[in-house]
Amino acid sequence: MEDDPHSDEEILEILKLKKVAVVGMSKNPDKAAHFVPKYLHENGYEIIPVNPNASEILHKQCYDEITDVPDQVDIVDVFRPSEQVLPIIEKAIKKNPKVIWLQEGIHNPEAEKLARDVGIDVVFNRCMLAEHSRLTK
Repeated sequence: MEDDPHSDEEILEILKLKKVAVVGMSKNPDKAAHFVPKYLHENGYEIIPVNPNASEILHKQCYDEITDVPDQVDIVDVFRPSEQVLPIIEKAIKKNPKVIWLQEGIHNPEAEKLARDVGIDVVFNRCMLAEHSRLTK
């Protein structure tokens, strides 16, 4: 898998955005899709869980789909397999976030191009926790 081309300076700018919808957030504390957003929440981010199999995660209301989130979000952070990303990004575009962040191991060039074509920045194959920890501690 290719590397995401963002510089550390660009990632730091993205990390200043604080309202994050987490698609595929997990109730299981052993999964990255749980402990990464929990870490972000503990470090000043507003987390909005998106998971059709839960009503609440981390004491926050959970939404079935990104399009169900009533508020504007800065970042849509995706914890789903690469092959499931296209419909998620198609829906995320409707929310017009500044950034779509595909977690470590996730990359879908076709879906990423759709977002970039409408002016949404896309980070892929990077972990928000790892980048935040590496660049802000």
